[in-house]
Amino acid sequence: MRSCRLFVFTFLILLTVFIPAVLAQDGSSAFASGVVFEDSNLNGVRDAGERGIPDVCVSNGRDIVKTKGDGSYRLPITDDTIIFVIKPSGFMTPTDSNNLPKFFYIHKPKGSPKLKYAGVLPTGPLPESVDFALYKHREPYNFQAVFFGDTQVRNRKEVAYLAHDIIEGLIGKEFSFGCTLGDIVFDDLSVYDAILPTVAQMGVTWYNVKGNHDSNYDGAPNQRLTDETFERVFGPSYYSFNYGRVHFIVLNNVYWGDGGGYKGKLDEDQIEFLKNDMRFVPSGYLVVVLTHIPFDEIENKQDVYRILESRRQVLAIAGHTHTQEHRFIGASGGWKGDNPLHVFIDGTACGCWWGGEPDELGIPHATMSDGVPNGYAIVNFDGNKYSITFVPARRPLDYQMDISAPDDVQISEVHKTIITANIFNGSSRSKVEMNVDGGEWIPMKQSGSHIWQAVLPSGIETGTHTINVRTTDMFGKVYTGRRIFRVIP
Repeated sequence: MRSCRLFVFTFLILLTVFIPAVLAQDGSSAFASGVVFEDSNLNGVRDAGERGIPDVCVSNGRDIVKTKGDGSYRLPITDDTIIFVIKPSGFMTPTDSNNLPKFFYIHKPKGSPKLKYAGVLPTGPLPESVDFALYKHREPYNFQAVFFGDTQVRNRKEVAYLAHDIIEGLIGKEFSFGCTLGDIVFDDLSVYDAILPTVAQMGVTWYNVKGNHDSNYDGAPNQRLTDETFERVFGPSYYSFNYGRVHFIVLNNVYWGDGGGYKGKLDEDQIEFLKNDMRFVPSGYLVVVLTHIPFDEIENKQDVYRILESRRQVLAIAGHTHTQEHRFIGASGGWKGDNPLHVFIDGTACGCWWGGEPDELGIPHATMSDGVPNGYAIVNFDGNKYSITFVPARRPLDYQMDISAPDDVQISEVHKTIITANIFNGSSRSKVEMNVDGGEWIPMKQSGSHIWQAVLPSGIETGTHTINVRTTDMFGKVYTGRRIFRVIP
């Protein structure tokens, strides 16, 4: 009887050791633990005396926990998990040689499958402690960030276009950080090696969104396998971070899971991550969602709207369309928040895919299909408020419109001649008006997302005249443009 009891006791002990080990191998019941610490000497390693930081959020891409008083956390993982820290305001993560933030640990013991473009190498056994370094960082409530719509470079030649057209003019500018809104490259993922050090010349921390052209096509239709190279280079394809009084959420809404190409959609893990993430965002923070495909074009947008619409103000910034546009989504679009969802589609850095006639420097004009020049956006954040400025590549900041009018107008046709103004950063909340030779201002009517028109006033005599167009945007900024024309007999 005694030997039987000893056998049962020994068997139970073995079960407590053996079963968790088996479960951990198949990825269903393993845990990662570690410490978020203040890296006082900025060496990326927790040294003696470096304190743990409490109340910092850490995620496995689905669940989110806050660190305890000693900075420790514990999260469930599988054999394909990226653990990442959600940067709190007042702290910063280390960055690598290309100014990419180092805020994650990839746990993929067997590595990525063999694909055309390399994914993650085998990471081996999980470390005993997965620690994250943060250091104190002054973050004023008023700050600027720069956003690139699709840079979408095919090769090193187009990387040079980007360098000369945009990057060189931004070196030395004071930005808190920058972000590319997907389609960083154009299918050839090896071009990351050229574009990343080029963008890094700006000297600011740079975040990245995954676009459809940043995908491992040979991983589709398995959604998880389309991100392998992106994960190797940038880390998780969705995450969040805080800066000042703003909470930024980067989402991967390029969905390949149904076969037959991609569509705009968030998978179940991201929906759960978003729900959990919003639980920890202070009520007074502005929420900014960064995606590749415009937020209002995703298939399950209503599910996502329900998570976000309780916030007082939500700004969603995207690329993808190679146009520039402001959309305001209210009840008719399914948004039930007190204030409309503001979707800003950022004009692309590559314009029309680096197409068009080259200029004297050999750089294509790259004008987008909506007539907006290629460029980028600067967003000024002031507490939980914001304003957006469009900057055309290698043009003066006050170049904010194109005015279309005939060079010559017969005097008998003056009252029928339509003047068209393309206000690059215009929206339904813009005011646009015109006059001739400083006369009375005439309201112009919006006829497109950023197109306004008006007829020339009667009574203009023969001779040379100047059309003046003035716009006041939704943020109160005023810009003017001019066009000279002649009235002939």
